Amino acid sequence: MSLRVTFVAAARSSPLLAERFEDDRPLDQAGWDEVQRVARDLVPLAAAELRYCSPTPRSRATGDALGYAPLVQLALRDCDMGRWRGLTLGEAMAREPEAVDAWLADPRGTPHGGESLLAFIARVGGWLDTRPVGDGGRIVAVAEPSVIRAALVYALKAPPATYWNIDVRPLSTTTVTGRAGRWYLRFDGAPAQPSRA
Repeated sequence: MSLRVTFVAAARSSPLLAERFEDDRPLDQAGWDEVQRVARDLVPLAAAELRYCSPTPRSRATGDALGYAPLVQLALRDCDMGRWRGLTLGEAMAREPEAVDAWLADPRGTPHGGESLLAFIARVGGWLDTRPVGDGGRIVAVAEPSVIRAALVYALKAPPATYWNIDVRPLSTTTVTGRAGRWYLRFDGAPAQPSRA
């Protein structure tokens, strides 16, 4: 039996350019407003047999606001960024430009003293591969955009550099189907257009 895992990107906790590595801030007002705007479309995912989330405050809050009552999964935590934790990419670049360049160029590199991109992708992929097959095989997981990018690279068996070319927007959904070691990216149809009376 195959699984259907739908990832929901956590609502934002700051403007995009102010995103921080391993950001543990709660949702900001704009994030709460976004959840309210899209809730009608995302609430049906609560029917999934298994509901999970990253351990970040914004992932938990997003899942709770959508009625998922998700179970926190440590394997879905953001990449361990070592001494860059809490910094924006720009701040890390200002402090250690050569180290940031090395990190962006080498998926095995850990110039920040944390986790390599390859280890991060493998951790998230390991979580994906060990999901139990429920009665209907449907899972929803609210996660940080970085976690979803790692899951997609793993599922598609893409080169690690692909990670940098995937854009995951807050509250977007991405679905993979399959089973351990054999995953497929699923594109669902566009939502129905409102009828005109």
